[in-house]
Amino acid sequence: MLDILDHDIPHGQERMTLRIENGVGLLTLCRPEQLNGWSWESSRQLGIMADRLRFDDSVRAVLLRGEGRAFCAGIDVTAPGGDITGRTSAERTQRYYEGIRWVHERFAAFAGLPQPVIAAVQGYCLGFGFELALMADIRIAADNAVFALPEAGIGVAVDAGGDMRIAREAGAGWAKYLALTGRRIDAAAAERIGLLQAVTPLAELERTARSVAEEIAANAPLAVRHIKRSVDAYADAGLGEALDRTALAAALTLTSQDAAEGYAAKAARRPPHFEGT
Repeated sequence: MLDILDHDIPHGQERMTLRIENGVGLLTLCRPEQLNGWSWESSRQLGIMADRLRFDDSVRAVLLRGEGRAFCAGIDVTAPGGDITGRTSAERTQRYYEGIRWVHERFAAFAGLPQPVIAAVQGYCLGFGFELALMADIRIAADNAVFALPEAGIGVAVDAGGDMRIAREAGAGWAKYLALTGRRIDAAAAERIGLLQAVTPLAELERTARSVAEEIAANAPLAVRHIKRSVDAYADAGLGEALDRTALAAALTLTSQDAAEGYAAKAARRPPHFEGT
């Protein structure tokens, strides 16, 4: 799959870049030609960036953004290492389970950064992209942003905790509605149910999101970090145990016949025929 002990990012293989300006770490998804599609390698690099940011006292807030016309359109099915094999179905499921748990650990390092993270979202924010945005502390979107969790429609579980984070922010009903139907909602609807803190015209997204990040960065660092940690301790109670259940659900569904049918149907642009196997 990946060499998870490697902490280098080869030139030309970047999935994201990091630049620091005025106390703000600008973390940018940088594969616009793939609509910033996510991969195992993206998760590895996110963990590396989280490690770099964590102890950098010059960074007092992080602005997460995507290049091009999409924030992140979900999994990049063309990326190397996308599938996990095994000698038996049980071994393949176990390997998926450990792989998803490893991804969760990278995401936990990012979501648990001491610095607040502000996500600036434009265009498609789907699947893994939606889940990534939900890990930010504050979300600001352009008025052209579109959000969805389409996983159930291709036979897999929501695998990074996005449904639980929606339940935390907007309530269990909205989490089930979005995750069970896969329906897309626009920025206005996402703001109305509490998933966004602000919506702005696309031309003003960068300026608006950066101004929030810089306002936070200007405040007392110790106070800011402890406020974030205290709120998270309350809001995320039980999240760790739930994510372990999510990893198992993801492993079982990713290795199911329904998932194979779902991906095949999507590639053929036909309705899937699911049998629950």
